Amino acid sequence: MKKFILPFIALLLSAGFLQAQKLSLKVGSENVSMKIGQSMQLEAVVVDAAGKKVADRDFIFYSRNQRALSVVDSTGMATAIRHGEYGVVVISPGEPMLRANIIINIAPAPIAKVAFGPIPDKIYAGVNVPLTLIVTDEAGFERPEVAVSLKSSDESKVAVAPFYKIIPREKGKVTLTASVGGVQGKLDVNVLENPIAKIDLKADMTEGRSGDVFTLTAVAMDKSGNVVKDAPINYSFIGESYDVSAAPSGLMTKEGKFVADQPGLYVLNATCGPAAASVTVSANNRNISRKIDLVGQGSVNNKHTSDFWIWEGVDGKDYAVTGTWGADGTAYFWDVTDPAGMVLIDSVKVDARTVNDVKISEDGKICVISREGASNRKNGLVIIDVTNPRDAKVISEFSENLTGGVHNVFIYKKHVYALSAGRKYYSINIEDPTKPRIVGEFELDTPGHSIHDVWVHDGIAYSSNWDDGVQLVDVGNGIAGGSPSNPVQFASYAYPSGSNHAAFPYKDEKTGKFYVILGDEEFPYGLDPDGRKPGRAAGFLHIIDFTDLKNPKEVAWFQVPFAGSHNFWIEGDVLYAAFYNAGVRVVDLSGELLGDLNRQGREIAWIVPEDPDGYVANAPFTWGAQPHKGHIFYSDWNSGLWSAKLRPVEPENTKIQTK
Repeated sequence: MKKFILPFIALLLSAGFLQAQKLSLKVGSENVSMKIGQSMQLEAVVVDAAGKKVADRDFIFYSRNQRALSVVDSTGMATAIRHGEYGVVVISPGEPMLRANIIINIAPAPIAKVAFGPIPDKIYAGVNVPLTLIVTDEAGFERPEVAVSLKSSDESKVAVAPFYKIIPREKGKVTLTASVGGVQGKLDVNVLENPIAKIDLKADMTEGRSGDVFTLTAVAMDKSGNVVKDAPINYSFIGESYDVSAAPSGLMTKEGKFVADQPGLYVLNATCGPAAASVTVSANNRNISRKIDLVGQGSVNNKHTSDFWIWEGVDGKDYAVTGTWGADGTAYFWDVTDPAGMVLIDSVKVDARTVNDVKISEDGKICVISREGASNRKNGLVIIDVTNPRDAKVISEFSENLTGGVHNVFIYKKHVYALSAGRKYYSINIEDPTKPRIVGEFELDTPGHSIHDVWVHDGIAYSSNWDDGVQLVDVGNGIAGGSPSNPVQFASYAYPSGSNHAAFPYKDEKTGKFYVILGDEEFPYGLDPDGRKPGRAAGFLHIIDFTDLKNPKEVAWFQVPFAGSHNFWIEGDVLYAAFYNAGVRVVDLSGELLGDLNRQGREIAWIVPEDPDGYVANAPFTWGAQPHKGHIFYSDWNSGLWSAKLRPVEPENTKIQTK
């Protein structure tokens, strides 16, 4: 009997132990309703298989949109800021790590005001006018999704058309009324007799390529031939593609700029009531594609590779440093003088799980690497002497005020700009790299603000602040009187998706245009960083015209279907962009930029790293790209460091010799 009792008791004990290990994270409610301005304590508890509360568990509450729903991580106190549906992630660190989700619906405030936006100073009969209607609620938020009822006091003079357009029919005065429920806004409109009898239309060129911008100049005149300077000109186009299998397409702006996506013959129109004029232009094939060849690989297949940097060492040879992600805190150093035979020459291991970012000083002597996931929670950055990259030596470590892990860094003129807790960045003086010291900082004051990246060029720091977009900050340029110890913000631009992850400035010397390229980072399909599944990202590049710093505007974009952007670089008028699962894309940025660059045929070449021996086999996930001395270097999350080379441009009408 004793033989059977002992195994039975052991089985009971084992079952009880296993039951105790089956822990789960429970939240007070998976669906919560709140009102703007309301605060609420979110509840969470860890229980075992029997439903008994497990003590001594910590919790982290994370709002997916801190600007709309602020959540204090340590306590779970939620404050509703903006209407909408938002998610809160609840994590209980420990063994095992547990996770749950809460959906919070914030009810919108009642509508408080309906107002009309600006309209032309003069409204002429026969010239349709689009209206802008601004609906504001009692919480002060604009409500563009709310439908507005629009009526005219005299339809015979001014008729109302769908989508908030009005059709002035004859001279006279009317009152327009916009209403939402019981809230109304009114606008008095005075329609003038249309004096315009003729339009003289010219284009700055009649022949170009797809992607080239044609600029129209329209001059309206009355019956006596006098110029009507404030004439409201409307522009449009029709086209015929040179390729019968492709539909003609392009973009016409309200200022009269046209760009063709498809090669073809296009008729560009200018109208003002009954007066009209047109010009015909030809957009030929851009024809800029080039072959690209794989040159070499520095394989890393036992862990994920993060960012990298290529530089010329003090000895005249070329080197690279690569970081690692979610691993053991190692940074690798490579000799890439021969891009076809890259050689691993040294490594530095620090207390971290992730070395996300690596940067090299302008003189090639100092390397700075970021740290995340340190065992003692002192993350910060590490300064390394790379005068001899074959014997890289740690000079110092710095973690003062750099809480929560340093995700990105940048070196510029003996200062390191380092992120802290994803909220702000510090300016750290490293004139004496053995004694780094904080001299300045930059942080936004918007609700729930966050930051991902900072890049410094010509004394201007470009920080990518997710929902708050890109921030241009003077840290020594002089444009706003800023310095490393006194960063001064002087321009910014944000776009609706709120996914601004990276930024790179670009000045076109021929056109005088100043652009900042902004990149999204999105993972709508999920990400499996610890597993062995291929990844797929989303998001694209936004080209923002900052020529007028007070009025930046998005003018163009570059998108790769079913892939997402990450880091990128510009040299000359060529963009080298990493698009995660779509590899490296090489893009022509020459001339004025407008519209969809990919559809216009501006992509020069692309290459996708595929490695059957990768950390995840044959699963490209390209992190960044950098041109260097005629080669393109790029790092891949699953396979390490790569190099490629564009073939020279092949002259047109080249004769092909055959045997």
